[in-house]
Amino acid sequence: MTQTISWIRTGLLAFALTFVPASLSLAAEGNTATAPVTDKVNINTADAQTMASKLKGIGLKKAEAIVAYRTANGEFKHLEELLLVRGIGQSILEKNQHSISL
Repeated sequence: MTQTISWIRTGLLAFALTFVPASLSLAAEGNTATAPVTDKVNINTADAQTMASKLKGIGLKKAEAIVAYRTANGEFKHLEELLLVRGIGQSILEKNQHSISL
């Protein structure tokens, strides 16, 4: 009987590790965080300090230029619009395209 219970527990554990999403297993352990963790920076909402600290090749001056452009022209609708910001070129855009959200 004990061996059967042990076998069932092993099977259930294997099933849980294979098919239950990590977010559900974390909630079962008492973790109440529900927001996904992301390293992306939303250039429509982030402040200059955040952009400067998280984006490659973007210092505080360029980040402030992004915020100023956004303030003057409205939210960015396409990633390529960053090229209209003074100091942001194609190479900076390519380095950061995976780290930027709109």
